[in-house]
Amino acid sequence: MLEAIPAALALLLTPQGIATLVLGTALGIVLGAMPGIGSTVAVALVLPFTLTMEQAPAIILLLAIYAGSVYGGSISAILINTPGTPAGAATVLDGTPMARAGRAGEALGWATIASVIGGLSSAVLLLMAAPQLAAFALRFGPIETFALICLGLTCIVTVSKGSVIKGLVAGALGIFLSSVGGDPITGEVRFTFDQYQLIAGFNLLAVVIGIFAFSEILIRIADGADGGGNKVEFDGLVLPKFAAWKGRLAGLVKSTLIGCGVGVLPGTGSATAAFISYAEAKRSSPRGESFGKGEPDGIIAAESANNAVTGGALVPTLALGIPGDVITAVMLATFTLHGITPGVRLMEDNPTLMAAIFLGFFLINLLLLPLGMVVSKISAPILRIREPLMLGAIGVLCVLGVYYVRGNPFDLLVMFGAGVAGFFLRRADYPMAPLIIGMVLGPAFELSLRQGLILTDGSILAFVSGHPISAVLLALTALVLLWPVARRILLK
Repeated sequence: MLEAIPAALALLLTPQGIATLVLGTALGIVLGAMPGIGSTVAVALVLPFTLTMEQAPAIILLLAIYAGSVYGGSISAILINTPGTPAGAATVLDGTPMARAGRAGEALGWATIASVIGGLSSAVLLLMAAPQLAAFALRFGPIETFALICLGLTCIVTVSKGSVIKGLVAGALGIFLSSVGGDPITGEVRFTFDQYQLIAGFNLLAVVIGIFAFSEILIRIADGADGGGNKVEFDGLVLPKFAAWKGRLAGLVKSTLIGCGVGVLPGTGSATAAFISYAEAKRSSPRGESFGKGEPDGIIAAESANNAVTGGALVPTLALGIPGDVITAVMLATFTLHGITPGVRLMEDNPTLMAAIFLGFFLINLLLLPLGMVVSKISAPILRIREPLMLGAIGVLCVLGVYYVRGNPFDLLVMFGAGVAGFFLRRADYPMAPLIIGMVLGPAFELSLRQGLILTDGSILAFVSGHPISAVLLALTALVLLWPVARRILLK
């Protein structure tokens, strides 16, 4: 791989290569920041244009869109309480309160630095340890995946504001919604109420946009749009001073490692990593009581983890041909169309191309800092648009983004229904993050549990006795759940 670096640099440091890096990253940030677009739609939108490009620029362009859009989701999440991507749902929890307190620039500063560090760390991980990590990922079968999802579901407790009971209800609702459609084992249709449109289940993007974006529109209308500009004051991104990182670096490192680790495991994704990291940060941070009220540690945890997933997700994609998440699944089509076969021999057969991909991915994450400052500054005039016009524009983007994914009008009904439900649930002080966690983790939770039970002849005890990785993860889950009770007992 090292021998191919000079040739890889020759591919990247050309006018076309530089333009692909810069323009692709900037476009990714813009698309990620637009409500209703998100990473998957952004990559899908650009995919047809790569067919006329050479192998390296085509793949670099998609990587730039991918990494840029994951970061771009934090801009809309912080400024208008509307995550551009599902992973941005965790950033909303502390980003929006900070913005509404007049610290929008500071919030975006924390998000940008955390995103850059998370992305660069995942790029280094991808460059240095891709073969080893791909081999380790193969050790995760259904039982180990089930244990990891159990650990992820503990986020429901830690992100529930006010009432844990309401958080559990919202999480259970999310898991139920994820079970609508075909049974993952038998294929039998369930919970569709004879509506054929529900055979494929609810579109996650439609639900996320409805719960966060469309319900926000309804709430603002109900509260009375004043006709003025958005009340969030934002004059540009403000980078946090070095002294402000005191006591936060350990959390940054931990969240980055969580993102890298989760990203390597096929089928998990940035949303899972963001919520797991956020929950762990809230548990371990000395400022945990401030989470949900505009705490930078919450933004750092969410953004460093979801950006660290990008590099990790490429490991199984490139080394095994197994998509690390939904976006890399879309990207696999590009590899195939350009005559590239992902698998164990990919790095050996295409050393120059792989070196160009790794170095390009590193440069893309490095570009997030200057381009993030420029794009977020451009966002300032948008915030001065009259609120009714802003709400109308958000509504149009939501409709276009949700419809474009599958071209299915039923998804629009799902978005509207989720928006109305989100309006009433938020009015009743039900947290929305647990609902999304349930929907994100629900399918993998059910499938891995049932596959594991089939492998063990129905013995749940075998999940621990014969699987050390699963045993460790389940022990951590129990520790996270029991620690608050144990702490109260010990403090008495």
